[in-house]
Amino acid sequence: MALHSRLVDSPLRGQIDVLAAAATVMLAFDTRAHALAASTVLGHLEKSPDATVAGRDITVEVVYDGDDLAEVARMTGLGTDGVITAHTSQVWTAAFGGFAPGFSYLHGEDDCLEVPRRQSPRPAVPAGSVALAGRFSAVYPAPSPGGWQLIGHTEAVMWDLGREHPALVRPGDRVRHRAVRELVRIHPTTRGPRPVGQPARDDDDPRPALLVLSPGPQSLIQDLGRPGLGDLGVPAAGAADTVSARQANRLMGNPADAAVIETLVGGLRLRADGELTLALTGAAAGAQISGTYGRRLMASGRPFALHDGETLTVRAPESGLRSYLAVRGGLEVPQVLGSRSTDTLSGIGPAPLISGTSLPVGSVARGHIVGYPEPALLPRPEAGAVNLRITSGPRADWFASKAIDGLCRAPWSVGNHSNRIGLRLETGTDQTPVERSRTGELSSEGTAIGSVQIPPSGLPLLFLTDHPVTGGYPVIAVVVPEDLPAAAQVPPGASIRFTRVDPDTLVPRPPAGRR
Repeated sequence: MALHSRLVDSPLRGQIDVLAAAATVMLAFDTRAHALAASTVLGHLEKSPDATVAGRDITVEVVYDGDDLAEVARMTGLGTDGVITAHTSQVWTAAFGGFAPGFSYLHGEDDCLEVPRRQSPRPAVPAGSVALAGRFSAVYPAPSPGGWQLIGHTEAVMWDLGREHPALVRPGDRVRHRAVRELVRIHPTTRGPRPVGQPARDDDDPRPALLVLSPGPQSLIQDLGRPGLGDLGVPAAGAADTVSARQANRLMGNPADAAVIETLVGGLRLRADGELTLALTGAAAGAQISGTYGRRLMASGRPFALHDGETLTVRAPESGLRSYLAVRGGLEVPQVLGSRSTDTLSGIGPAPLISGTSLPVGSVARGHIVGYPEPALLPRPEAGAVNLRITSGPRADWFASKAIDGLCRAPWSVGNHSNRIGLRLETGTDQTPVERSRTGELSSEGTAIGSVQIPPSGLPLLFLTDHPVTGGYPVIAVVVPEDLPAAAQVPPGASIRFTRVDPDTLVPRPPAGRR
């Protein structure tokens, strides 16, 4: 925590995020060169973390009526009153955030309340539940699945976007719990996602707009995300395929971080309210336009006009998964925590598009020119599989030396439950689950986009843009950042293949035991 505090107050060159966890600190940098340069400095700081951890004192009122209170009393041998006394008599320090926005892992002064997680997690834990697991205590900020032992509940609002600092408890804060018999219910108006636009067009608004007639299977507003908020449990989010999103904005002459629409497998239908210029990139879909000037087909990768009142329908792609639609001037939906991106894990940002939503378009200055047509940048499968380059992960030592060779031996199939959080991989032809060489549980630690986690099942999980900021499964490998847009375009049922490369040269490495 001292090291984390020091790095927050005095960031290293190129540092974009720093995340404390149970026993580690994870840092993210803008370039590999900055990450390598930081390693020497970090080695020195770890030997003498002389920073003092600054924090606030916070009191949380709790009604101790949790479903697991009696079981915790039995496991600890303290009895019900003893559990309450132990929980309220000590100061709990917020060690790190993760799991969900506003979820803070509170570390106690002793281990008298150390209890294991439930053998079978609950499918839904109510918001405000006060819980224990291991040596940590926490409050669930929103309804979610969870395996912690529930000992009470509170009406303290752990996450509120209406506050200057949305998280009630941040790393370094000191928390005391006070037992009460009843609580006053508070109804904040800004706990979750904010509307993406106005339900209907405002006649007094002079700006052009796009009216959503049908969102298709899933259509989201995305930009380049909100990095640097990992301490609050907030993923960076942003476009899953940043290459295609940047290309769409480049074709429109927009800044790279202008908001675009990310849509799945076609079906998105929009109507222009005003004269607009758009571009479609990503999955090779193309679009059909109908209206006053008849019907016409528009190819992807080039600017095109959408006249007032015309309707655009994004066609189903023949390859790839996600298409990106940019409009000249960008989409001026409200920002949340400095970004217009939709985070599907935490619900932060604009809500998914629905029929009837009007999306305002930003102003276009004179001389705002568009770009030349560009070819599609989708990955091309090789031998029926999309190739993703990987380097060794931070927990490769949890596996035998040949385990990573097994990971790369044959293609994996992308499961149907894959999404923006991650690709759930299944065994394909000649592929077997990955076995660990070390048993036990890994303490929660920071996870990066592209991490390949191996749960006890041995079936890899590849984290994408909306992944949780912390995780408890060992990371055997990490996908090279340049290949992540390709991973985001692999649909369920398709195959991917991992190739291990040298992190400095990106040259493929031979299997273990070979030179």
